[in-house]
Amino acid sequence: MSDAPDKPAGSLAGVARRIRDAVQPARKAAPDNRKHIDLALQGGGAHGAFTWGVLDALLEDGRLAFDAISGTSAGAMNAVALADGLTRGGPERAREQLHTFWRAISREGGPLGAADDVLDRLLGFWQMPTFSPFTFFRRFTGFVSPYAINPLNINPLKDVIEKLIDFEAVRACNQPRLFISATNVRNGKIRVFDSNDVTAEAIAASACLPYLFQAVEIDGEAYWDGGYMGNPALFPFFDGGGAQDILLVQINPVERSDVPRTATAIVERVSEITFNASLLRELRAIDFVNRMLAEKRLDPTRYRHNRLHRIDAGAALAHHTAGTKLDTSWRFFEELRDAGRTAAKDWLADHFDDIGVRATLDLRHEFM
Repeated sequence: MSDAPDKPAGSLAGVARRIRDAVQPARKAAPDNRKHIDLALQGGGAHGAFTWGVLDALLEDGRLAFDAISGTSAGAMNAVALADGLTRGGPERAREQLHTFWRAISREGGPLGAADDVLDRLLGFWQMPTFSPFTFFRRFTGFVSPYAINPLNINPLKDVIEKLIDFEAVRACNQPRLFISATNVRNGKIRVFDSNDVTAEAIAASACLPYLFQAVEIDGEAYWDGGYMGNPALFPFFDGGGAQDILLVQINPVERSDVPRTATAIVERVSEITFNASLLRELRAIDFVNRMLAEKRLDPTRYRHNRLHRIDAGAALAHHTAGTKLDTSWRFFEELRDAGRTAAKDWLADHFDDIGVRATLDLRHEFM
């Protein structure tokens, strides 16, 4: 593991410095003429199956090369499965690895043995599809901590990851680079595990819901879900150059048309706002630097312009509450995968020619 200290959350000044320091000579075209992008993959539990579909369609299309991937929680799992597959067998192996991972964590294909038994008894997590785990967590965990309900610290997700992913191969891979975010419990700062640091423990830390699992200990520090401080983190893309086009796969809605009025709806909306906060800060910082460059108020030899793009799960998830982030049925995963594939194909048809030329996400209109 790296002994680098936890990095502070992306303040406007901090992100601006990273954008400034990242200026590199223009990238030469890839020999096969693929366009280079960085991927930013949000977390969102079972909703991450939408991202799986997006990645599946991009890999099938074959016209994009992924220089770096930043992922959090479910985004981190998609990222490591993608990188593992690309490293061991190229795009088709990556598609197979993503399918295998999501099948393995589904209710129907889930892990066997003690881990499954514990979650069945405690949460009805896989065997009660009509039961709302989110409501159960909200009510039950107000009284009992995961240190009491899960004293053996059983984490079936970590078990699946350890069995499926060749982490030595992932750490040896130079492209794509990986950036996995987790939240330091003691100091509240973001910790970004880069390709050299990626382990099953790092992925488990990035997806560690504090109401369900004990904090993940790595190098003497305790970590929770990375979504609190970076969902996903964008600033790692600015260190060491790389693609200037960033494709965000966003599965947490920024806006909701209705004001929540029930206790459950209020808790769910607070969760969505919390898990978008750090991303919005970084997007505002990128917009600030881009505007200063356009107005010639910053030195273009010291700062770089970043082109943002987005594939949004908003339409696909419009009729699903945040509580369905815990729906692990294969039927639900397939529904979201298919929606992600459709969204990615539509985005490629509309915006592939814009990559390397112009941004297709209007940051000022969307988030200001």
